[in-house]
Amino acid sequence: MTAGIGRPVLLALALLACLVFAACAGHRWAGPLDLARALAGDPDLGARLLVAWRLPRVLAAGLVGALLGLGGAIFQGVFRNPLAEPYLLGSAGGAAIGATTALLVPLGIPSGLALGGLSFAGAWAATVLVLAVAHGARDTAGLLLAGVAVAAMLGAVRSFLMLALSDESVSLQVVLSWTLGGIQTPTWGGLGLLAGLVALALAACLPLARGLDLLGLGRDQAAAFGLAPEGFLRRAILAGAFVVAVAVAHGGLVGFVGLVAPHIARWWVGPRHRALLPVSACIGAGLVLVCDGLARSLLPPAEIPLGLITAAAGGPFFLVLLRQRMRA
Repeated sequence: MTAGIGRPVLLALALLACLVFAACAGHRWAGPLDLARALAGDPDLGARLLVAWRLPRVLAAGLVGALLGLGGAIFQGVFRNPLAEPYLLGSAGGAAIGATTALLVPLGIPSGLALGGLSFAGAWAATVLVLAVAHGARDTAGLLLAGVAVAAMLGAVRSFLMLALSDESVSLQVVLSWTLGGIQTPTWGGLGLLAGLVALALAACLPLARGLDLLGLGRDQAAAFGLAPEGFLRRAILAGAFVVAVAVAHGGLVGFVGLVAPHIARWWVGPRHRALLPVSACIGAGLVLVCDGLARSLLPPAEIPLGLITAAAGGPFFLVLLRQRMRA
């Protein structure tokens, strides 16, 4: 019982430490006391800037990270493969094509609605395509090759769209910066909307936990336990596409968080998805908070794209996991 109580407390403390680090990090570092004074309503300009600009950015980074961790756990369960990840399997790339189209093409509808809707459609279509291409694959290599091929194809399509559709009214540099990954500073109202979407994503994904556990036994075994695999896969892919679409719409292409977070969560709480999904979300939030803090502070006054930081950290992690899988 002590261990059961201690783990959530340790996780909460670790997440709080990541949040404080991210709030203090930046071109101009702030101390914990500066942060406390800002939250207490200090009228100093620096304190007001912390509350108006840095804190919304930090909280948005944590929410995007939670989505990435949750999406990674969903896709690893759907594909029954611990190396599955939205960035590697093309789901994030599909969402990026939808978002790029929304950013570059005047559609006559509110930009937020276009960005979210097209991102969702792209993520869903890309995931279904990878499943169709990899149908019948019996090893990790077949799935990864299908995912990498689809991701490469979608990346080429996205680059073509950027070159063909950009004009003087829309800066190509802005879209390119978004595709490299980065958290934009939202208004407090926009942050509230993002928090609501994260809560909705958790509410949609947690009921999938039992089905993902059964799916891990194989489709035949899952069907023997009363699960309809095809219908469940459709629901799980829709939920995963929604999670990825919201993350990409608010953070661009941020790779490998969806790979690393579920693995750390699995080492921490085991493979059962009832605990794995929320813990993956928390760990993903912590990872993005730390990486975003580093992105804002390593090369002042410039800011490193968040996607480069996560790729530099997550790429070697993926290679180690792949090596272990190939040996097994």
